[in-house]
Amino acid sequence: MPNDFSFDVVSEFDRQELINAIDQTTRELTTRYDLKNTGSSIELDKDRITLASANEMSLNAVRDILLERAVRRKVSPKVFDFGRIEEASKGTVRQTVTLKQGVSQELAREISKLIRDKLPKLKTQVQGDAVRITGRSKDELQGAMQVLRAAEAERDWTVPIQFNNYR
Repeated sequence: MPNDFSFDVVSEFDRQELINAIDQTTRELTTRYDLKNTGSSIELDKDRITLASANEMSLNAVRDILLERAVRRKVSPKVFDFGRIEEASKGTVRQTVTLKQGVSQELAREISKLIRDKLPKLKTQVQGDAVRITGRSKDELQGAMQVLRAAEAERDWTVPIQFNNYR
């Protein structure tokens, strides 16, 4: 048995589920009557999505469909950072959506401080865009997970958090 147990607090999303949500959205764009001839489209790049449509109202409908499909596929809406709506060529509009992944340095410090204050027996260590929490008892680690889940709901963090590498 090892002396210490640990887990990582990360913020990531399943890219394949995001691709599936975008495919479903594209399929719905071609079949919905109110969006049929609006020229609406969705394009996925490495770390951003570009939404395009004929006018702002149909662009908002495309955004709503994307969010609905993503939530159904268990992709948190916190992953999407919607930019401002821009005018594009031929009187169309577009919006760039940045995909957020990773725990920021500010959030990592907040998580570390929260764990130090609530559970002083545990140690935290920031590792790039993740936070490793280490302790001698698995029960304490599970308590830390509960504290972090409650804090995520209470403080409305800008990214969803997950726990992995639980050892």
